[in-house]
Amino acid sequence: MENIAIANQLTIRECGLDEYWLQDQIYNNPNCLGLGELDAIDKERRQSSGGRLDILLKNPEDDSMFEVEVMLGETDESHIIRTIEYWDNEKRKWPQRQHYAVLVAESITRRFFNVIQLLSHSIPIIAIQANIIEFNGQKSLNFVKVLDTFEEIDDGSSINSETFDEKYWQSKAQWVIETATILQSELSEVIGETTLNYTKHYIAITSHNNNLFWLHKRSAGKVLFGFRVAAHLMDEAKELLDENSISYVHKRKSLRITTDKKAIRSNKELFVKIAQMASEYWNK
Repeated sequence: MENIAIANQLTIRECGLDEYWLQDQIYNNPNCLGLGELDAIDKERRQSSGGRLDILLKNPEDDSMFEVEVMLGETDESHIIRTIEYWDNEKRKWPQRQHYAVLVAESITRRFFNVIQLLSHSIPIIAIQANIIEFNGQKSLNFVKVLDTFEEIDDGSSINSETFDEKYWQSKAQWVIETATILQSELSEVIGETTLNYTKHYIAITSHNNNLFWLHKRSAGKVLFGFRVAAHLMDEAKELLDENSISYVHKRKSLRITTDKKAIRSNKELFVKIAQMASEYWNK
C-alpha cells in the first residue's frame, strides 16, 4: 500500500501571522469559506454599538448577507456574543435580506460547539475552523465548516418530497404556517381552494397537485416566498416587484422574495397580481 504522508497542523501565530492577516485572506478571496460565490462588501465595518464587524460579505444572486467575525485560537463567549450582536445590527439595517452570522476560529471546542448548535435553532449561524497545514515545507490555509445552518433552496416543483405534518412545522417555525394560512385566505378569490403541503424544507400552497407557492423558513418571522411565472409574464412580474421596491431572485422560471405576514396583509393587491400570474403558469 502506498505510504501517505501526514501533514502538520500549525497555528497562525506560529507562522508569524496575526488575525488581520486572516481577515485579509478571507476578504480578498471570500470563496475560501466554502459558502458560495460571495462578494466582499466591507472590512472593519463600524457598528452603532462601538465595535467593528470584521468582514461583511454578500451573495450577489439573492442579496443575502454574511456577517463574519474572525478570531485566532479557540473561540470563546465574547467571540460568539460579538458575532451574534453584529449579525443583528446588520439585519436591522437590511431587514428584507437574509443574514447569516459566520464565526471563524482556529479551534471550536466541544463545549462551544454545543452552545453554537443550540443557538442555531433560532439564529442562522455558521461555524468555520481555519488552520494552516504544512507538508513538505509548504504551508496552506485550510477552512472547514463544522456547523452550517444554510438550507438548500428547493424550487417547489415537486410535491412528492418526503412529507412532514403540521406538528413538525409548529415546532420548527410556526410563523411559516401562519404566513401560508394568511396567503390562502387573502388570495382565495384568485387561487380558489388549496391545501398546504408540508415537506421537510418548505410548505407549499397546492392546487390540483401543483405547487402554486412555496415558503421556506427564514429568521425573525420572515419567509422565502417562491412562485413560478410564465415566460411571457416574467418581465411584467419583475417590473411589478421593482415598482414596489421588493428585491427578488430570478431562477429559471421562478421568482423568490423575502416577506412576512405584515407585508402580505399591507400589500394584498400586489400579492393578488402575483397569484394571478402564478395561476396562469399552471393553467397554460
